[in-house]
Amino acid sequence: MNALHGRRVVVTGARGTFGRQLCAALRDAGADVVGLDLRPGTAAGVPVLGCDLTDPAAVPPAVAAAVDRLGGLDLLVNNAGVGGPAPAERAPDEAVHRQLEVNLLAAWRTTAAALPALEAARGRVIFVASRMALLPLPLAAAYGVSKRALVAYADALRHEVGTHVGVSVVYPSMVASPIHDSTAEAGLSLGGVSRFEPVEGVVAAILRAATARRAPRDVATTGRGRLEMALARHAPGLADRLVRRTVEKRVAAGDLDAAPLAEGMRRRHRAG
Repeated sequence: MNALHGRRVVVTGARGTFGRQLCAALRDAGADVVGLDLRPGTAAGVPVLGCDLTDPAAVPPAVAAAVDRLGGLDLLVNNAGVGGPAPAERAPDEAVHRQLEVNLLAAWRTTAAALPALEAARGRVIFVASRMALLPLPLAAAYGVSKRALVAYADALRHEVGTHVGVSVVYPSMVASPIHDSTAEAGLSLGGVSRFEPVEGVVAAILRAATARRAPRDVATTGRGRLEMALARHAPGLADRLVRRTVEKRVAAGDLDAAPLAEGMRRRHRAG
């Protein structure tokens, strides 16, 4: 953690569940931190500048203001994200567009704005993706697509700037936070499909990526996460069967009966 002392850091989504604890951990480690969030104010004593990261015109000046306040930039953590239900069989709606904007394009434009300062400092950028980037779940297509695309962006970025800027991706599973509220309200709780993990573990994984001697490519947040990532990459057919079996059990148990968005899945599974 001593490696973080004096490091200049920008965290997006700074007032969210991950963001607040991440800002606190970075501050406690001696880093100089500025947050970016739709809501300005403070997070764990860290100043947070207001910025709509989905607005292309708003991001460059907000990033410039944060870098100017810090006197440079050593680390950018693209943490901002939103979730919500989105069946792949239905046409994309406003909620789908918002997830793509926040989870992918906002991180892209924030990174682009920060790259000159990061390159000057030989710094690092960390993307907070999701295990769903590798193990997609039904009825949450927009989230899985946006996070898989975020990983693809990170991989392309690494090829372009990796000689001067470290690029890492962190893959949390499910953490109790308001990001799941809209999914639960739609009757699509992820209970029994994905296991909750503590936010402290996600923050610790981000800090490991930030302080490793060389920027790691991919960082799991738990031991189970490492196994799931390996399964998704090396045995995707088996991973698909495991997800399918879990979904079949939930449908048979009636867990999705109250979810209008799952009507198509229920009909097909029960028709055999």
